[in-house]
Amino acid sequence: MTNKAITISLPASEPINLDSDGDEDAGPACVLVFNASDPSGAGGLTADITAIASVGGHPLAVVTGAYARDTAEIFDHFCLDDEAVAEQARAVLEDMPVQAIKIGFVGSPENISTIAEITADYDEVPVIAYMPNLSWWQEDLIEGYLDAFQELLLPQTSVLVGNHSTLWRWLLPDWAGERSPTARDIARAASEMGVPYMLVTGIPLPEQFVENVLASPQTVLGSGKFERFDATFSGAGDTLSAALTALVASGNDLGEATSEALGYLDRCLDAGFRPGMGHVVPDRMFWAQPEDDEDDDESPIDEAQAPEGFVMPSHDTKH
Repeated sequence: MTNKAITISLPASEPINLDSDGDEDAGPACVLVFNASDPSGAGGLTADITAIASVGGHPLAVVTGAYARDTAEIFDHFCLDDEAVAEQARAVLEDMPVQAIKIGFVGSPENISTIAEITADYDEVPVIAYMPNLSWWQEDLIEGYLDAFQELLLPQTSVLVGNHSTLWRWLLPDWAGERSPTARDIARAASEMGVPYMLVTGIPLPEQFVENVLASPQTVLGSGKFERFDATFSGAGDTLSAALTALVASGNDLGEATSEALGYLDRCLDAGFRPGMGHVVPDRMFWAQPEDDEDDDESPIDEAQAPEGFVMPSHDTKH
C-alpha cells in the first residue's frame, strides 16, 4: 500500500480551553475511554489503547463488554452490567485528572445511562463519541441502543464521529432528497440533539475518492480528500476517534487535532497488515517499525495549513 492522502485544509479558529490543574511536566494527558474488548485486536479497546498511547496520551480503559469476533466479522457481544462499568470509571476518575472522554460501543441502554450520569458529573471534560456500524447486531437491540444514545449521550457530546452512511441512517432516517445528505445536513440533525461538531468520514466522491469532513450546523470547518485503499479495514473508526480524543486531551485545538488524527489514521492504514484470514488491521504503532529506504519526507498533512481551531465546548447536561 502507498500513502493515499491528497489534501486537507481547515480554517483558523479559537483555541480549546481545557483548564488542566496539572503542570506541564505531569506526564501524558489522561483519556477515559468506554468500549468493548476486542480479542482480534482489530477495534474496540485494543484500538483505543494503542492509538491513544501512540499519539502521546495515557489511556484509562473501561471495559463495557466483550466481542466474540475475528478480523472478518462480529459473531456476538457480551455486555457487562452497568454497576461494573460505573465502578471501573469512578475508581480512575477519583484518582486521576481526565482531560477528555471517548465513548465507543458500550453494549446496552443501561450502560449508556450510567455513562451519561458520569459525564454529567464531569461536564467540563470534552466528550468525543463514536458510533460504529451496528448492522451485525439484532434489530430490536440496535433500535433501543440508538434511542438511548440519542436521548442521553448526544446532549453531552462535544464531537460525534462516524461513517457517512451510518450517521445518515441513524440521524436522517426519513431523508427524501435526490442527493445524499451532506456533512452539514447531518450536523444540523445532530445539533437538534445538542451536538456542536461532527466528523463525518467516508463520504463518497467521484473517481475512487472519499472525503472526511469536520462540520458544524452552520458551515464546513474543514475537509480531507483521500483516495480509497484497495483493502477492507477493521477498526479504522475506533482508531480515528481515539486518536482525536487523545490529541484534544493533550491541549490541541479541535481543528489541529482533527488534522493530526486524520494524518495519523492515514499512516496507520498505509502500514496496515492482515494478521488473520479476514480484513486488514491498521498498524497503530507504524512508527515503531524499522525504517526503510523510502523517502518519507512527505507528510499527509501540511502542518502549515493546520488550523488554530475553534473552541471545544464543554458539554451541557440536557436530560
